[in-house]
Order: sequence, then C-alpha cells, then structure tokens
Amino acid sequence: MANLKEIRNRITSVSSTMQITSAMKMVSAAKLKKAQDAITAMRPYAEKLTELLQNLSATLEGDAGGEFTAQREIKKVLVVAITSNRGLCGAFNTNVIKEAKSRSEVYAGKQVDIFAIGKKGNDVLSKTLSVVDNQSTVFDDLTFDNVAKIADLLTEKFVSGEYDKIELIYNQFKNAATQIVQTEQFLPLAPIKSDLTVSTGDYIFEPSKEEIVLTLIPKSLKTQLYKGIRDSFASEHGARMTAMHKATDNATELRNQLKLTYNKARQASITNEILEIVGGAEALNG
Repeated sequence: MANLKEIRNRITSVSSTMQITSAMKMVSAAKLKKAQDAITAMRPYAEKLTELLQNLSATLEGDAGGEFTAQREIKKVLVVAITSNRGLCGAFNTNVIKEAKSRSEVYAGKQVDIFAIGKKGNDVLSKTLSVVDNQSTVFDDLTFDNVAKIADLLTEKFVSGEYDKIELIYNQFKNAATQIVQTEQFLPLAPIKSDLTVSTGDYIFEPSKEEIVLTLIPKSLKTQLYKGIRDSFASEHGARMTAMHKATDNATELRNQLKLTYNKARQASITNEILEIVGGAEALNG
C-alpha cells in the first residue's frame, strides 16, 4: 500500500484535475447555448432555400443547373473534413477522421484528397492522406462571409475540373450528448427531384426561371457549407461539455476512493503505533 504522503499528493492532483474539468464543462455549456441558437435559427432558412430551389427546378426542362450539375467520370475526389481546432471533446474528431479515411477506401483506385477545416483533422489526416488545404482559421471568426470564401474556393475546384466530386464530412448537432457523423455530396449537385406538383399559376419570373436557379445554386452551396460548419461547431461544444462532465464525475469518484484508502492507511498506521507503544510498555514491565 502507498504511504500516506503519496496518497495525499494523488488526492491533491485529482482534486486539481477535477476543478479544471469542471471549469471547462461550464465554459463549453455557455458556448454551446450560443452555438445551438445559431444553428437552430439557421436550419429553417437553409431548408426553405433548398425547397425553393427544388420547386423552381422541377418546372424546368433539361439541365437547369449548368456547370454545377455536370456529371463527369469520377477520377479525383475532394473530401472536406470538418473537425475542431482543440481536443478534449471525446470521439468528436475521431469519428470524422475515421469516416474521412473510409472514403478513401470507398474510392479505391481514384485520387482522393482531403480539404481540412480544423487543426485536429489536418494534423492526423496529413500523416496518411494527401491534405491539399487547411482552413482552420475560419473558427476564429465564424461568419457567413468567411465561410462563403471557402465555398467559392471549393466551387472553383469543381468547375475548373480539378476535382470530379466534392463531399462534406461533419458532425451534425442533435443534442449536447449526441452528434451524428454526416457525409453529404457538395458537388456536383444531385439531380433535383420533387414529388410535389408545382403549379406555375400566373407568376411572372424576372429574370427568367433559369437565371434565378443559377443564382440560387451558389447561394445554396454557401449555405450548405455554412450550415455544416455551424453544426460541427455546436457539436464540438456539446461533445466537450459531455466529455468534461464525465471526466469530472470520474475524478470525483477517484478522489473519494483515494480518501477512503488514505483513511484506511492512516487508521492502520495509528493502530500499528498503538501496538508498538503497548508492546514497549509490556516489555518494560516484563
């Protein structure tokens, strides 16, 4: 059994760790509320924009998406892996990294490159895969305008023919304890299908419906990427809050066990001292 001084040092160390994890939990909880409100407020807009695009496209004949819907033979694939800049958030980053690696297996025999958004994904994936860019600084000022620049960069890579397909991988926020890894096709746009019967009525479109669709598509792509990053951002804080909560509980349990061990060791030490005193007294009397 460890001596009393070692146990006291361990209790102090575990107590310090518990204070740190508890503080990190509270910080993440505060940040989560803001991030959750942002993604919750954005989802209806993103869904309505997609619905509007589908309804307009359903009334058009032929290829209404132009260069954004170009279906080419898949030779080069770009996987956009959205992770975080910091760790201590459980399996949040690991799940995205694992899915990104699995995509390279799905497209075996084809060139698969990684476009990292987040330092953690870049650090790990660059060791085994080809990472062509890292946009981790976007989390320093997460605004639609900053994300739109990344969306334009990705769109240019597809339109220019540099890549034949672009996919997004990120954690979708469900609640503080649950994040779902999503893999979405970014480009080319999947053929738009709508089961709804769209009535054109007496609407007058200005400019033409084709021009409206081609204007909406870039905006829809920017919104899709922004929503994915926002989802990931909220998921990160939820995952970190949950991880720090569990770490605090584990530290509390370990501290209680160490205190019990310390009390038992102290009691045994006192008992031994009493026995030594009694034994010495008996020896003197004898």
